[in-house]
Amino acid sequence: MGVKALGYVVIETAQPEKWEEFLTRVVGAMRAPDASDGAALYRIDERAFRFRIVRGERERLLAAGYEVANAEMLAALEQAVRLSGRPVESGSAEEVALRGVSGFFKTSDPAGNGLEFFCCDTVADSPFQSPLGVPEFITGDMGMGHAVFSAPNFDDTVAFYRNVIGFHETDMPRFHLFGPDGPSTGFAFMHADNGRHHSIAIAEGPVPPSGAVHLMVEMPDLIEVGKAHDRMKALGYAESATLGRHVNDETTGFYVQTPGGFDLEIGCDSLVIDPASWVTTRHEAISTWGHEWAWQKAMKEAQQ
Repeated sequence: MGVKALGYVVIETAQPEKWEEFLTRVVGAMRAPDASDGAALYRIDERAFRFRIVRGERERLLAAGYEVANAEMLAALEQAVRLSGRPVESGSAEEVALRGVSGFFKTSDPAGNGLEFFCCDTVADSPFQSPLGVPEFITGDMGMGHAVFSAPNFDDTVAFYRNVIGFHETDMPRFHLFGPDGPSTGFAFMHADNGRHHSIAIAEGPVPPSGAVHLMVEMPDLIEVGKAHDRMKALGYAESATLGRHVNDETTGFYVQTPGGFDLEIGCDSLVIDPASWVTTRHEAISTWGHEWAWQKAMKEAQQ
């Protein structure tokens, strides 16, 4: 079927002012004009929005929106998802207009994680300009970054993304998060039809109340990552993982907890693969260096 890239995310919040601060003053995203339904929109490139923030009662990621090539492929994918037994809701004319696309539908994976698929994207009328002077984010054909979800029914969920949606396996490790003698946790890093190492990943485990494990955006260099790290500390946002470099996608960056409870990975220098010739790997380590997680720090402190 084939997915082009991660196009946007939809986030529900009872505190849109916190997302305003986080996205504009930590990440460096550009506030776009509000949508006609009142949703707050934020840009990191020429697309009309990458973050759609809607007011609600909960703090959670509602959906990750993925782009497919054209209307025919979108219709075929919608039919395939229906046949797989997952619920499908076709986008109304108003919803299509709000997303700046020509068609889309809503669904969820077998673990209940929210998804949207769309085609025929549009760009904004004005150039991207970060309020913090971030020169650019690495997007283009590789999309806005990646999304990571959890699934207790790990094998079924991975099969859905592979066999129904059309993602491809990039790295399929099992990590021993609690030491070599502890249980292993399955992960599936999967690429779309572009050079980004993974546009989606699935972790074996329960779905968190926040609706996601993390999102990722890519900056042009380590200087911009470091500046964002300083802004995180200055504004008092919780660091979920220290600066480090991943083994599989080679990204150097850090993780910060968003107002929605899930994390945002801010990184740079990510590996670009050839999706047509990539051979699935099974790395045994998460990071080459760094990336001490907040839960690891808490465990250390509890043992002292």
